[in-house]
Amino acid sequence: MSETSRKVPELSLLSYINGSDFQQAEFVSKLYSGIKDYGFIILTDHTITKDVMDAGYVASKEFFNLETELKSECISEAGGGQRGYTPFGTEHAKDNPHKDLKEFYHIGREVASDHQFSKYYPNNIYPKQVESFKGALDHLYSELDNTSNILLEALGRALDVPKSYFKDMIDTGNSVLRAIHYPPVGEAPPVGSIRAAAHGDINLITILMGATASGLQLQDRDGTWLDVNSKEGQLVVDSGDMLSRITNDIIPATIHRVINPEDSKTARFSMPFFVHPHPEAMLECIPSCVGTGVKYPPISSHDCLTERLKDIGLM
Repeated sequence: MSETSRKVPELSLLSYINGSDFQQAEFVSKLYSGIKDYGFIILTDHTITKDVMDAGYVASKEFFNLETELKSECISEAGGGQRGYTPFGTEHAKDNPHKDLKEFYHIGREVASDHQFSKYYPNNIYPKQVESFKGALDHLYSELDNTSNILLEALGRALDVPKSYFKDMIDTGNSVLRAIHYPPVGEAPPVGSIRAAAHGDINLITILMGATASGLQLQDRDGTWLDVNSKEGQLVVDSGDMLSRITNDIIPATIHRVINPEDSKTARFSMPFFVHPHPEAMLECIPSCVGTGVKYPPISSHDCLTERLKDIGLM
C-alpha cells in the first residue's frame, strides 16, 4: 500500500465478537472513524475460513472458463443483472459512457413463493456444468451475510441507533454476492475503458474478499487514489450510497475503481458481497445524523436500487 493508506485501520473482527467491553468499544470507534474518514477498513481476522473462500474462487473460475454460449445460458430473464450471468462489456459506472472490462455472476437471497418479498427476488441460477458452484457460493453467501450482521451491529452502536436497527433493515435483505472476472485487457483495450471505472456502490456496505491480482484503488477523502492490496484471508469493507444517504453524508460512499494492469495478459478475479436492506425498508436519515437539516427525502430500498441500476446500464 502507499504511505497514506498505511493509516487506514486494520481491525480484528474477532476482538469484537469475543472481546471485552473495552475491546468491543475500541472496535466500534475504529470501525466508525475508518469508514467515515477513509471510506474503508481492513479486517485482519474474521469467522470465514480460508477453505470456504477458496472454494468460492475455484467454482467461479471454473464457470468463467466455460465457452461464451454456455455462460450465456445463465443469463436471467428477470433483468437488472440481479441474478445469474452478466456478459462482458455490459455494465458502466454512473455518468460514464465507457463500458467496464468485466463479466460477472450474481447470486442473491431466495425466499419461498408465498413470502412478501418473493415479488422482488428472482430465483438464483446455477450453471449445470459446474457441479461445485451452488454449494460453494451459497456457503460463502451465508458466511458473508453473517459477517455483515456483525459489522452493522457494531456500526449501529457508533451511530446511536437501537441495537436491532440494522438487523431489522437487512433481515431477509436483498444482499448479492458477485463473482467477477476481468479478462486480460490485451494490447489495445477500448479507449476510455478500464476494468471498473470510478464509482460508489449502491448498497449499505460492501465486503470484499482479497482478489487474485492487484488493481483495486480506493479514493481517500482528500481525493488521493490509494492502492489496496489486502493480504490473503483479509476482508476489505467500504461504505455505499445507501449508508451515505441514511447518515446524511456523514459517512460518504467510497469511490473506487479497478485499473488496467501493466501486464495486458493478466486476468483478475474478485468476489464482493453487496449488503442491501430488504426491499421495503425505508431509507431515511438517522436521528444522530440530522445536523443542520436532512438532505434526502425518505425512499424505499427497492426504489433506490432501481434508480441506481438504471444509472449503470443494468435496467
